[in-house]
Order: sequence, then structure tokens, then C-alpha cells
Amino acid sequence: MRCQYTKEEEKDDDDEEEDMPPKFVKQEQQIKGDMAEKVLVVGGGGREHALAWKLAQSPQVQQVLVAPGNAGTAGCGKICNSEVSVSNHAILAQFCKDHHVGLVVVGPEVPLAAGMVDDLTAAGVPCFGPSAKAAQLEASKSFSKAFMERHGIPTARYGSFTAPEEACNYIRTADFPALVVKASGLAAGKGVIVAGDREEACRAVMDIMKDRAFGSAGETVVVEELLEGEEVSCLCFSDGSSVSPMPPAQDHKRLQDGDLGPNTGGMGAYCPTPQVSQELLQQIRDTVLQKTVDGMREEGTPYVGVLYAGLMLTKQGLKVLEFNCRFGDPECQVLLPLLKSDLYEVILNTMSGKLVSSAPVWHQDSSAVTVVMASAGYPGSYKKGVEITGLSQVQDSGVQVFHAGTALKEGGVVSSGGRVLTVTAVRPSLESALQAANQGVAAVGFPGAVYRRDIGHRAIAHLNPDRRGLTYKGCGVDIAAGNKLVEMIKPLAKATSRPGCNAELGGFAGLFDLKGAGFVDPILVSGTDGVGTKLRIAQACGRHGGLGQDLVAMCVNDVLAQGAEPLFFLDYFSCGRLDVDVAAAVVGGVAAACKVAGCALLGGETAEMPGVYAAGEYDLAGFCVGAVERGALLPRLGDIQEGDLLVGLASSGVHSNGFSLVSKVLQRANLDYSSPALFADSGRTVGDVLLTPTKIYSRLLLPILRSGAVKAFAHITGGGLLENIPRVLPQDLAVDLDASRWSIPPVFSWIHKEGGLSEEEMARTFNCGLGAVLVVAPEDAQTVLCQFKPNEEAWIVGSLVHKQQGAKQVVVRNLKHRLQVGRTAPSGELSVNQNKNFHCNSETPRKKTRAPPREPGLERTNASCGSPVSRVKNHTSSSHPQLQSAPEIQTV
Repeated sequence: MRCQYTKEEEKDDDDEEEDMPPKFVKQEQQIKGDMAEKVLVVGGGGREHALAWKLAQSPQVQQVLVAPGNAGTAGCGKICNSEVSVSNHAILAQFCKDHHVGLVVVGPEVPLAAGMVDDLTAAGVPCFGPSAKAAQLEASKSFSKAFMERHGIPTARYGSFTAPEEACNYIRTADFPALVVKASGLAAGKGVIVAGDREEACRAVMDIMKDRAFGSAGETVVVEELLEGEEVSCLCFSDGSSVSPMPPAQDHKRLQDGDLGPNTGGMGAYCPTPQVSQELLQQIRDTVLQKTVDGMREEGTPYVGVLYAGLMLTKQGLKVLEFNCRFGDPECQVLLPLLKSDLYEVILNTMSGKLVSSAPVWHQDSSAVTVVMASAGYPGSYKKGVEITGLSQVQDSGVQVFHAGTALKEGGVVSSGGRVLTVTAVRPSLESALQAANQGVAAVGFPGAVYRRDIGHRAIAHLNPDRRGLTYKGCGVDIAAGNKLVEMIKPLAKATSRPGCNAELGGFAGLFDLKGAGFVDPILVSGTDGVGTKLRIAQACGRHGGLGQDLVAMCVNDVLAQGAEPLFFLDYFSCGRLDVDVAAAVVGGVAAACKVAGCALLGGETAEMPGVYAAGEYDLAGFCVGAVERGALLPRLGDIQEGDLLVGLASSGVHSNGFSLVSKVLQRANLDYSSPALFADSGRTVGDVLLTPTKIYSRLLLPILRSGAVKAFAHITGGGLLENIPRVLPQDLAVDLDASRWSIPPVFSWIHKEGGLSEEEMARTFNCGLGAVLVVAPEDAQTVLCQFKPNEEAWIVGSLVHKQQGAKQVVVRNLKHRLQVGRTAPSGELSVNQNKNFHCNSETPRKKTRAPPREPGLERTNASCGSPVSRVKNHTSSSHPQLQSAPEIQTV
């Protein structure tokens, strides 16, 4: 049964109970004088679910309310959620009085730093946790480091700064590796950057202080010495004068097995840690925990609550990395299942100063392991609302599931956050606990779930250094999964077979018969490319199939720019851990795109490289080979002349370039990929628009290229309009483009506006609506345009002019105006789709080149390898030997 307090129920309670509960002068008197039958836990994560679960086991507790809670606390025995506002402390205090809540337990750090304990205590509501002043130990790393320095608590050498220049100077001049950069304020566990070198540390300072990566939390930064050693978490209860340590635990911050990948809020924990002996635990108690509580009391700020010390066990001794002022998450999920005592009584004893006489008791000879299940894309952008199944089966197996980012939807449980679930097992040994937790994880299902399989690996190695030999799979490479993938994609590749090639996977290399494909005197043309940071969007959105078309299009369109027909394609898929379904979706997209392009998927490579990529991440590259008959290679530089016209072909959007800049624009606009795309058709998200695949032009363009009417073809890729068109032109010619002559998709207008980008930045980074540009003679323009109708939008977008000495190489007129007004019909009088006076006829453009005889069915031509017009695409500058100066833009 679901138990949920609503505002109407609050009103009903007011009607039924007119008399307010009596106010107690002192908090201690209320604790001693009246049993707290109702307890309120503040928070909504896995830690709070664990607190509510443990408190509900107390026979002295009638009901546990959780605000706001999650799906796991929505209705479970004594536990239910409450909709009371926890940000307004006055409303919260009144709610507690109205509903006879005798104790509030605060889970997260933000309400502690905001003074929730102070305000509730002042209103006569007992509240467990440190005061706002005491919580500065966590809320301000600058305060914490200075406190440790005052009281002789061992910690890393450091500097605290409010000016980025001073912080960078400290990093560069320190006589120790000052490579740890921390936002001083609260940053949800993500405000720490461990840099690889000084330059990276300085970039981290700039990101935090100038780019405000963590908002106001980064107004002050702490730069620390990089320490090496084992990291452990030591927590204790503190009643303001004495401490009672909990068993030591170890969190796993990195996303991926082997402590690799980006930092997170925690991907799992285990307890106790065998690396911390009883002697060392006593040392931690005396030199860190007790010293901290004594120092706070001496400074007039008694510390009451849970104190968490993050420690590094270095060769020089233990050092404090940070303090937290509450239970850790996910440490709480392994500590509380090992607590033998009644948590409710422990809290009362802590608040009443009775820790010395009534110390908590812990289960001995048991270990606990918790594994975090996170959303695909975490700690970056991730999808919400993903259905979760298998929860009841896990509960039946004796494994406890604590909910974190979950919600109820139509009677089911769905994801609502980055860290979704924590699966905890308690067993006699650490290895058996890890095995049970991993089995529990395997029983729970939601698409794209990310989790680690090696929680506690350091402790297991510490306990059993010689227990077993190594295996390739144990090191993270699963050959069986790779073989399964090959079998899945074999039929997809076979479907792309074409004359000259049998696309059958499984050999050491692929073969292609040029004569079998009908070539007489061919030149081979090759191209390679990737998809770039568009990958991150696909991975965050969990949509992988469209990347195949992006990859094929980027390579095929480059080969096409030389006048060549794409013949075969190979892909390279690399990842940290192979997810067969994801890889099959990507390669399936590659195969489908190869069919569209008319080339065979001849082979590929799948590389599983644990430690190189974070969990859920992969990279993608492709390689295309085409051929063109000798004599028909493009561009024909000798034929291109002043007055030639430029025919532009419509792009499908951003294609596959400029996504690093697009990501920054999204951050600036405070949008994520699931946000509605207000600049697109109704119902589409930002991710939908950005993941629109790159157009493949080969089948459309090959007949036109073979006609001889096209003198040059420029694929608008990295470098945008400014750097791609000049690569196919003679040195003495310049480009005059008029943006009013083609349609600009609304996504570019949005990027321009939200990013505050200049016209030059837009034209140098994006295609701005033109995926390809053809150079044709004026007399052939009409017929070439008619070849595209009705399947493709195409326009006369400009012309070639003589380049004056020192003049700009590319002029784009009316771009700013077109970006500001959005997508409207272009004014180009030679547009096929817009101009009524421009009529198409069936006349084929006359041939401009003569190709050698060849077998029927295909028509091609061209030049020798290494000729002056041979080139390979470069994303940053023109590769033509005569075009070394960077093009510029002029707008009117």
C-alpha cells in the first residue's frame, strides 16, 4: 500500500486536532520525556532509503516519513513519503508539530549547510545533524583546510584562492605536485578535479572560477598536493565531546571497473576494509576524529551528528582528504546493514551525550557490499523515465535494494536520476557478499544500466594476493561477446554485397575485384573519418543506430569529392567493455548506410580495451575506398574559371562537425538533450534534432558527376563554408556566396543566437544548410539543378570571382540576416524548387571530359596517384599546396 502525505491531508489533520502539541523548553527534555513515534527523514536518495529502512526496524518507531523520498520509500511497511516542503524550515517545523513528528534525521549536506538543524531545534523539533556552523567542515573546503591546519590534523599541503591567476601561479610554482583542484563549496560530490599535469590543473581552475562549472561553489578554489595511496572512509557518531567510530568502508568513485573512467558520486562501497587494522583505526580515532570534535568544541561550535573523514593512507602516514557532515552515499548503504544496535536509540543517545556509556554495537565476522546501478550516460546527461523490472525477485533472494533515483509511474517503477539503485548484500566474507550483490544486480533490469562488477577488488587482492591466475576475460576482454557480435552482423554485411565484392565477414582481410565492378583504367581513392563528439549525444540519449549513417556519409562524401564511386567500407568500433546490443545497433546502422551509398561493408574491427574508455562509452571510425577512371578525377582545376556558378545541396542539419561547440551552447542555454526543441517540429527534443544523420550524396550525385558538367565538388565538413570550398579551386579564384539564396535549417539560427556566435564562427564551424557545393559552368547550371529535382533541395548559391591580392578568399553575404530571421524561402532566382520562371528539361548536360573505353553499365575517369590535384581532407586547414592562407568572411 502506498502511503503519501498530501496538502489536503495536512489540512484534515489541522481540522481534527485543534490544540498544538506542547512546546518543550529544551531538546533534551523532549527526547527524554516523549517517545518519538514518528520520525521524518529528509532526502530522496539511496542513503535516505537506507536510513528509513533501519529506523523502521526499531520497535520504538511507529512510522517513518521520508521527504521527498523515492519509489522505494513510497509505501513499504512503516515507511511512506511526505510532500512537505523541506526548503522552508518554518513550514517543515509546523508540519512536524501538526503530525507529532518527534525526530527529524537529515540525510543530505545541503539542508545541513542551510541551517535546518538550527531552525528546527529553535522551533522545538528535535533534529539529528550538525549545526550550520559545524557543517562548514563540508560546506567550505577552504574553512576545512584552515581548521585542520589550526588543530594539527594531518592533511595534504594546499592553497586557497579567490583569484584564478593566483591559483594558477601556485600550481606552477609549488615544489610539490599541486594537481588537485577543488571547488570550495558544495558541488554534489563532483567538484574535485585530479589533473594529470600543471596545465590541466590550470584549465580546471579556469573552468571552475571563470566558466563557473560548479556555479557559486567555485567562487573559491582549493589547490592541493596530489597524494598517492589507498583511500578509505572512516565515519563516527559524535555527541559533541566524544566519538564512536563505525567500521571503515571504501567508496569507489570512478565509473568503470579497475577504478577507471570519470569521477562520480560513488559507484559502490564495501565494509569493513581489511586494509585498516584495529591499530590504524585507533590512530584515526585519536588523531583525526576526536581531534576534530575537540577542535570544534574549543571554537564554540560543538559537533553533534555523523562525522565522515575521507582519508588517504600514504607512505608518509594517513592524511585527511575531506570531511563530510553526514552519512556518505553509498557508504550508508553498507554501514547500516552491519549495525546491530537500534539506530533510533543510537541517535537519541548521540543527541543526549550518552555515546560513552551506550556505544553502538556492530555485527562481527560479516561483510557488506553495495553496487550502484546508474543510468546510461551518467555522470553526464542521461535519460529519465526508464522502466525498472525484477525488483521483487531481488528482494526474495535476501539482497536489499535501496532506491535512489526512482519514481512511481502508472503503477511501475521508473528511473528519475543518475544513480538509480544500490544493491546491497551482507555475507560472511567479502567475496561472497560481492558475488551476491552482483547476482542481485543481474536480476534487476533497466535499459543501459551502468554498474561496476569489481567493488572491493582492492580488499580482495589484499586478502588473497595469490589466489588465482589471470584470464583475458578477467582483464576485461570478452572474446565470446566479440564472436557473438560478428555472428549478429554477418547477415547485415552480406546484404550490402555488390559487383566486385562478396561482403562475407570472418576472414583476415576483404577482397575487391575492380574488373568485376566494371572498371577499365581506375585510380583508387580512399578516405577515413570519425563521428566526433556527436558520439556523446548518441550515448547520452541511448540512440546508436543513426551514427552508422554519419560515419559512412563522412567518408563516402569525401571520396565522392574526388569524383570516385564508393566501392567498399570498413568500420572500427572501440570500447571499454563490449555491449553486444549497442555495438550491433551501431554496425547495423553502418550496414544500412552502405546500402544507401552503394558500397559494400567489407569488414571491420571491434576493439575491447578496458581502462581506455569509461563504462558505456565507445569510439567509432570508418574507412572508405572508391575508384574513378583515369581522366575523370575531380577537381578539374584547369577548367574552373571566373564566372562559374556554385550549386549548393541542402544539408540535413549539423551533420557531424562542430558538436564540441554545440555542447557548450547547450550548457549556456541550460538545456539537456531531452529538452523540447522549440526551434523544430512539435514533439522533437534537442537530442532528436542534433542526432539527425548526415546526408549521403553518392547515388544522387554519381550520374551528374559522370556527365562531365561538374568541375569540382566540395563536401562541407570540418572547417565549414570557409575552408572547404577553396580546397577545390585554383589559387587565383575566390568565392562569393549569398546566404539569402538557400534555406538555413532553424537549428543553426538557434545555435547562432544562444551561443552568441559571430557570422565568421558560424561559417567556419558549420555547414549552415549546405552539405555540398558543386562548381559548374553557367550554361550547365539549369540542367544540373534539374537533375536534383524533385528528390533534393538545390540552389545557385554564388559564383567564382577573380581574387584580388590580399582580398578575402570566401565572402558570405547576408548570413547574419538569414540566421536572425530563421528559415524562410531563399530568394535565389535559379533555385529549382522556388523559381517559377526556371524550367527543367530532360536534356543531359554535355560531357566535359573524355573517358577511356570501359565495360557497359558504369561510367568513370581520371589522374595518376600523387598528381597536383590529389589530396586528403584536413579538418583544420586547406590541404591544397596553393591554398595556405586561412579564408576569411565578410557579411553585408
